[in-house]
Amino acid sequence: MNFEPTAEQTMLRDTVGNVLADQPTTQPDDLWATFADLGLLGLTFPESDGGQGAGPIEAMIVMSELGAALARVPVLDCAYLPGGLLVEAASPAQRRDLLPKVAAGALRLAFAHEEPNSRRVSTSAVRQGNSWRVSGRKSPVLHGDEADLLIVSATGPDGVGLFLVDPADVTRRGYATHDGGRVADIVFDQAPAEPLASRRADDAIEAVHVAAQAALCAEAVGAMTETLRITAEYLCTRKQFGVPLRSFQALSHRAADMYIAVTLARGMSVYASTALADGMIDQTVAARAKLRVGRSARFVGQEAVQLHGGIGMTTEHPISRYFARLTAIEQTLGSSGDHLRYLTDRVAEYDMVDL
Repeated sequence: MNFEPTAEQTMLRDTVGNVLADQPTTQPDDLWATFADLGLLGLTFPESDGGQGAGPIEAMIVMSELGAALARVPVLDCAYLPGGLLVEAASPAQRRDLLPKVAAGALRLAFAHEEPNSRRVSTSAVRQGNSWRVSGRKSPVLHGDEADLLIVSATGPDGVGLFLVDPADVTRRGYATHDGGRVADIVFDQAPAEPLASRRADDAIEAVHVAAQAALCAEAVGAMTETLRITAEYLCTRKQFGVPLRSFQALSHRAADMYIAVTLARGMSVYASTALADGMIDQTVAARAKLRVGRSARFVGQEAVQLHGGIGMTTEHPISRYFARLTAIEQTLGSSGDHLRYLTDRVAEYDMVDL
């Protein structure tokens, strides 16, 4: 199989990289608008819904560049993931109404699914005449305090369903995460809701979560690659006892181990994305990739901080910010421990396993 990018994919990578190169002088809202103008927010949406009709490989390229630049553009949380839910579960009328606005940058979505201290959907949806009402609590909701429209999972008479809720009808408290992101705690108290058309909400949620896990893997690989580059440059320029740090064999070996970890993670990221491109929606594949990438992310981040010494712990240094983001990615949509448990529960299905 040929893993070399096509000319179009190379152009996409270079375009995103060039846009993000000016990130320090660009406001996040301006970057969001620029991404919309370039068609990147609707990259994975069908062309009939105002998107570009691109696939998981193109999404992986964008996410990898975002990770390398440590960019604060919520492309995954406010466009790709919730937009994917609309593609999977919304009616044609709902898709025509909402997806072009998301692609144009005029509408930010958020998926309110996680619930505090619960792995099941306890938020309820009750029909009242011709309308629906949703009650419950969702937390954390990624970028939920910035969203213009919420897609909410709730349990109704037919099981778990997906509903559109106006943020004006809920109580939400936003706060910053340790990596500089935004999340919200949202309370629904008989909030008016519009159901999405599909009755197969569980399948839609699984499909977008698998795609989002692959996207997070790609972002982590981009961040790890840049972390390794910064660390290698530091070892070549920082001197101790009159010689560069790279002269010390033990430190060079640790940098080599970082390179191996990044390479392993990149291979699994490509594996997850190409599986999606082949139409394979498989949580086992996503769990394998997320576990490997999560382990590599933790190792690379820790080694980078150690090799930089005390300066690597300061918030002013980029290494600490990359480590914070890698830690957040490792904990998003299932930690390494969660995915390991998922895989070990299925050990009996295989003749041989390597954990």
